[in-house]
Amino acid sequence: MRIAILADPLDNQSAGVHVYTKGMVEALIRNNTGHEIILVREKVDPDLKGVKQIAVPNIRLPIGFASLRLFFIIPFVLWWKKVDVVVEPAHFGPFNLLARVKRVTIIHDLTPLLFPHLHRWHSQILQRIFLKGILKRTDVIVANSDHTVMDIRNMFPQAAEKVIRIYPGIRNDYGNAPGYDVLERYGIGKPYFLFVGTIEPRKDLNTLLNAFAIFHQMHPAKAMLVIAGGTGWKSESFMQHLETHPAKEHIVLTGYVKTEELPELYRNAVALVYPSVYEGFGFPVAEALQFGTPVITSRNSGITEAGGKEAQYFDTGDARMLAEIMDQVSENQTFKAKAIANGPVHAAKFNWDEFAIRFLNKCSH
Repeated sequence: MRIAILADPLDNQSAGVHVYTKGMVEALIRNNTGHEIILVREKVDPDLKGVKQIAVPNIRLPIGFASLRLFFIIPFVLWWKKVDVVVEPAHFGPFNLLARVKRVTIIHDLTPLLFPHLHRWHSQILQRIFLKGILKRTDVIVANSDHTVMDIRNMFPQAAEKVIRIYPGIRNDYGNAPGYDVLERYGIGKPYFLFVGTIEPRKDLNTLLNAFAIFHQMHPAKAMLVIAGGTGWKSESFMQHLETHPAKEHIVLTGYVKTEELPELYRNAVALVYPSVYEGFGFPVAEALQFGTPVITSRNSGITEAGGKEAQYFDTGDARMLAEIMDQVSENQTFKAKAIANGPVHAAKFNWDEFAIRFLNKCSH
C-alpha cells in the first residue's frame, strides 16, 4: 500500500501539530510493515530516512499560489504517484482526490469553531467554510482524545461513525543533552514554575500572570515564573499585562526552546502550570508527568486525559484558585514525590509505537 502524508507541519510550524506530525512520521517509519510511505512537504529533510519525500515548495507570492498548491498541484502529485491512502495531519484536507483514494483526516481540536475569538480571522473562516465538507468526504477521522471525539460527533453528527480515537505518543528521544547549563543560559536561578507552549490567547497566560501576582504577594521572591515558548498570534494583551506585572523581575520569557533543553526545564521545575482554555490533548502536560514533574492545569477538554489522576486541577480562568494550588505544591513535597512515582506510569500510556500500529491497521482496512 502506498501511503502519502501531507507533511507541511514539519516545515512551517513548531507548535503542537508539528510535534504530532513529527512523532507520527517517525513512529510510522519504525513500525512500517511493507507499505510505501511518501511525505509531501515544502522541503526535503536529507536526514530523515525510511520514507520517500517529495518537495512541493509553498511560494508565498504571487497571491493565490498557496491555494493553487493545495487544491491542484498536490492532488496532481498524489495522482502521479498513484497513492492508495492520503493522510492530512493538519485537519485541512485532503482535497480533489480520486474516488478510489482513502482519505484520513486528523482532528486535533475544534477550537477555531468553538472559540473563534481566540484564533486568527482566516483560521476561523476557513474552518467554517471547508471543515464540514472535508469531514463529509473523508473516510477516517482520527481524533487525539475522547473529548475531541465527542466534539466532532456533537458538531458534525453526520461524521460520527467515521471518528476513532487514537492517543498520540509523547517523545522519549530529546536528542543529546546540550553542552551547557540550560537554567544558567536563561537566567533561572531559584525555584520556578514552568509553562511550555506558544504565547497565544487559548493558553490563557493572563490568568497565569494574575495567579503568579497573588502567589508573589503570599511569598515574595520565593519562586520565578518561566514561560518557555515562542510568541504567537494575538499576544498583545499578554505583553501589556507583563509590562505592568508587580513581579515582572521574577518572570523569564525564554522564547522558543530547543527540544534537547526541555528535559532539564521540566525536571527542575516546582510544577508545570498549564492554564489553557481548551486543548485537544495537551502535550506539555503528559511530557511533564513523564519527567516526574507535578502538573497544575485547568479542568477542561482533552487536558484531563493528558493529565489523568496525576495532575492538580483548577477551574478554568480562576486565578485565585490556581495561586492557592501553586502555593500548596510549592510548600508540600508530597506532590513532587507522587509525581515522581506515578507520573511516568501515566505518561507511558501515550506511546507513538502503539499509535502507529493502530493507525496503519486503520489505513489498510
